[in-house]
Amino acid sequence: MALMLSLLSALVVLSHGHGGSLGCNLTLNHDLVSNENLVLLDQMRRISLSLCLDDRKDFRFPQQAVNGSQVQRTQAISVLYEMLVQTSRVFLTEHSAAWNTTLLHQLLTGLHRQLEDLEPCLVQDVGQAESAAGKDPTLAVKRYFLGIRLYLKQKKYSDCAWEVVREEIMSSFSSSTSLQEGLRKKDGDLGSP
Repeated sequence: MALMLSLLSALVVLSHGHGGSLGCNLTLNHDLVSNENLVLLDQMRRISLSLCLDDRKDFRFPQQAVNGSQVQRTQAISVLYEMLVQTSRVFLTEHSAAWNTTLLHQLLTGLHRQLEDLEPCLVQDVGQAESAAGKDPTLAVKRYFLGIRLYLKQKKYSDCAWEVVREEIMSSFSSSTSLQEGLRKKDGDLGSP
């Protein structure tokens, strides 16, 4: 398990490097992987959330950061990318060994595939994103995921804490899917210039 986490961690780190400019072309495959990740998160359920009512927490998901009608395209791509990176970080802790290793491996592989799909879009739009006015919505995403990691640590990575976080991340994934759909409606396609 430790070797698998190390390898997947290395893949996520490598995905931060900016590769060659292959062009921003998110295919239907990107959406399929996103949906597969949601299914995997659902399958990872180990206990009923009703057993964890005392552990429930409002992590204050930064909804304004993923509101497709209010976020510029360049910011939206950065937000989606950051959500995937931060989700990977949550599930790459040594404390994530409690999960079914096959499902965890599939989830981390899917997250990495989505990061690879988004990377050319991020590289292409980096100059535009730097000149975009206003607050950087990725900061809100980073704070949100920091809260999740601190919560897990505070709860000593208990089964209920992991279940609450799994459910929260499923909800954030649903919001990111809405962001992608909003971008497609606005631009016609995420991969369009």
